[in-house]
Amino acid sequence: MQKVSIDSSTKIFIAVIGIVFIVAILKLLSYILLPFTIAYFLYFLFSPLNDFLYEKKIPGIVIILFDILIIGVITFSISKILVESFAVFDGNTGVYTAKFNSVVRNIAASMGVKDPSLRTFSLQKAIAKIDLFGLAGGVINSIVPLAGSVLLVLFFFVFIVSGHHSIYVALKKRYQKPAEKKTDEPAASTDTAPININMNTTFQEITSQIQKYIVTKIAVNLLAGILVGVAALLLGIDFPVVWGVLAFFLNFIPTIGSVGALILPTMMVLVQYGSVGYMGLTAGIIAVIQTLCFNILEPMMIGKRLDLNPIVILLSVLLWGYVWGIPGMLLAVPLTAILKIIISNAKDENVKLIVDLMGGN
Repeated sequence: MQKVSIDSSTKIFIAVIGIVFIVAILKLLSYILLPFTIAYFLYFLFSPLNDFLYEKKIPGIVIILFDILIIGVITFSISKILVESFAVFDGNTGVYTAKFNSVVRNIAASMGVKDPSLRTFSLQKAIAKIDLFGLAGGVINSIVPLAGSVLLVLFFFVFIVSGHHSIYVALKKRYQKPAEKKTDEPAASTDTAPININMNTTFQEITSQIQKYIVTKIAVNLLAGILVGVAALLLGIDFPVVWGVLAFFLNFIPTIGSVGALILPTMMVLVQYGSVGYMGLTAGIIAVIQTLCFNILEPMMIGKRLDLNPIVILLSVLLWGYVWGIPGMLLAVPLTAILKIIISNAKDENVKLIVDLMGGN
């Protein structure tokens, strides 16, 4: 049978079509694939602990329950910190509402605005006009799918922890040949041992890269939170700890979180001091902090730790953000690092070129 040769242009065209098809499938089935991916990230995150517990002969069901307990404790602790941070506003709501009303009225008067709704602005009246039942319904409609997604993640996580080893063994059987026994006669050299090593180290590298990314992200966010809190303290802004905590948590959400971490304390300055100039100064300082942390330091640290080109990081955030929205942006960097690890074992020269382009060196 005569072999059909395919030129490079056709291969590239087929590859592009394949990538577009895969992206479309990922986007279409996001309601299943996103929770599954998050659950697998949790598996790799808990992998060192679980391996240690397995070595101690701890039953699998106990390990799974222990993992879920840790996830629950972390989730509860984060929620408690956020609730307690906002609770400091209790008892001062009336004072800040009156100040905010005064600021809006003064700005409207200074700009010559004749609109009575602004000249006699009242936040209480504005809130009263809002359809609270409709708003509450929208919040509930958002919470219900979120709760369902969380339960789906935990559901997948339980099965992944219990079934990952079987998947690993199946892949090993499919893509690796068993090592041949030694004989007195010289045998042809095989690549079995290196392939086995690559197979084992691939999963180790994936676990390591995910852990490095999480540690780096937490470290940068913590630095930003501390700097914002200190800046708020030096600027005399009320509740500096709150703004630091918000900066830490909100900046886990790309772009949108950074905007929120910038706007909220600057609005507080406007309400507290009624000065647009001082508000601009505060916004400038916080913007500089976030730029240094998230536009300069974070790409450098993550790129260095994960050996990823900063341009690749940017493009991956845009691509995964398109596919899976904000969760996709959060997972973009580790997903790209995992993809690089997997294809780095390929022997094809074109694939090696892609790996070199993705690299940070």
